[in-house]
Amino acid sequence: VHFELTGDDVTECTGGARELNDDQLGLNYLTTCDPRLNAEQSLEMAFRIAEMIRT
Repeated sequence: VHFELTGDDVTECTGGARELNDDQLGLNYLTTCDPRLNAEQSLEMAFRIAEMIRT
């Protein structure tokens, strides 16, 4: 599994605990290439993958 991610508080991917939506993407969209998960979304994804592996 490969995800683009950053520790910065970007708004480049929708979803996650903050429930980012399409209208919020422009708030802090900084990438000029592939959209990245922000730190919060990255941790959430890691925990979800870990849970899937355990079950």
